[in-house]
Amino acid sequence: MTARASSSTGFAERSTPAQTLLIEDELKKMIFRDGGHSIKADKRRGLVPHGEHSLFGNFPADYLSNGGKSLRRTASAPSHVRMEAGGSFCKKEGLVCPTPGLNPPPMAGAFRRRPIDKTEFRRFYDRGDLPIQVQHSGIGNRLVWKVDIEQIDYHLYLPIFLDGIREREDPYRFLAIQGTYDMLEKGKDAKILPVIPQLIIPLKTALNTRDKDVMCITMKVLEALVNSGDMIGEALVPYYRQLLPVFNIFKNGNRNIGDSIEYSQRKRTNIADLIHETLQLFEETGGEDAFINIKYMIPTYESCMQAGN
Repeated sequence: MTARASSSTGFAERSTPAQTLLIEDELKKMIFRDGGHSIKADKRRGLVPHGEHSLFGNFPADYLSNGGKSLRRTASAPSHVRMEAGGSFCKKEGLVCPTPGLNPPPMAGAFRRRPIDKTEFRRFYDRGDLPIQVQHSGIGNRLVWKVDIEQIDYHLYLPIFLDGIREREDPYRFLAIQGTYDMLEKGKDAKILPVIPQLIIPLKTALNTRDKDVMCITMKVLEALVNSGDMIGEALVPYYRQLLPVFNIFKNGNRNIGDSIEYSQRKRTNIADLIHETLQLFEETGGEDAFINIKYMIPTYESCMQAGN
């Protein structure tokens, strides 16, 4: 059976959303050369799941040199007080030590990133159960389907691909995001609309990671999902209570930077702007009950339809 490329146009003409993320990763490597924003740093912090030791799984603990225990990073300086433990004040300059009576209250952590667990997409891809593969070329990787997209079972594969959009490590992230866009582009109301209830939990889980990169991708996928059919916007209205609480937290995330340039607006990675754009699309396509349901979850939201009238 002939493999089919994910995009009909050439790479030089139009970059896919997954390829854009790869370009953004390389740009971050050049800007943050200390590695503080890399995937390895996120793995050390416990925010990104670790991979397996081999294709057949992890090695037994008695075969490892340290008995299966993870190595700890050592430092010559004394440990500082964590802000989550309740303190950044100190009596004098030098070592930061907790001061009784002057410590601020602990942080609530509403904007703090949550650890990302291993996804179903990673498990299915490692087992070779997905009909996809990566086409390596000199100008960039592309996704190739082993079967016709219109012939696959959307009830099975679309929730799995949506569960993988919260991955931060390639090739899982690249394949999940590009595969999701391909299925939404080729699918129609008859295929996507019955699967809507199964897509809510993967979308809610991705939003609840509080990772801004993952949230931006999730909102772009939500926009592509709504635009893929005429009735999908109305079908999402009953699930606003699962999707919109995180929107309400990050809705006012724009900063006053004066006359500086905000490059994230051009790249469509500004979290607050994407939230406003997604909410307006929900209201435009959700029917007459969309605004009142959005207003119930996000009280500060103002209707874009009434402003036009």
